[in-house]
Amino acid sequence: MEAAKKILLCSLLAMFLVAFSGCSKTTDENKTISEIKAEAEKMSIKQLTAAAMKYKKAIMAKSAEINSVMDGLKKNSAAEMLNDGAKKFKSEIDVLSKAIAPLSERFKIYYDKIKEKGGDTSALDI
Repeated sequence: MEAAKKILLCSLLAMFLVAFSGCSKTTDENKTISEIKAEAEKMSIKQLTAAAMKYKKAIMAKSAEINSVMDGLKKNSAAEMLNDGAKKFKSEIDVLSKAIAPLSERFKIYYDKIKEKGGDTSALDI
């Protein structure tokens, strides 16, 4: 049983690292909100949609990771939930949830600008 826990935790860690390395290639979380707003003002609907889609994909990836962690948490017994194992799962979920917030904020800038310009946002629904 202990080996299964180690494998699960290693798998979750690997997914976590892959997700964070992938996000840095598709989204730019280093830009300030004001920089993103200024850039969005100059973009076409096509460019805005492409940018919003990158953030949507990153948000969906983080959400999938949270679901994976939740599934792992559900598989634990009540006794295991009271131990440190549950704290580790909660910590992972907290980290992932905090990573979604800036992605969502940036996504909304592009999404709102598309709507403002009269573009189609149906493919961007999360």
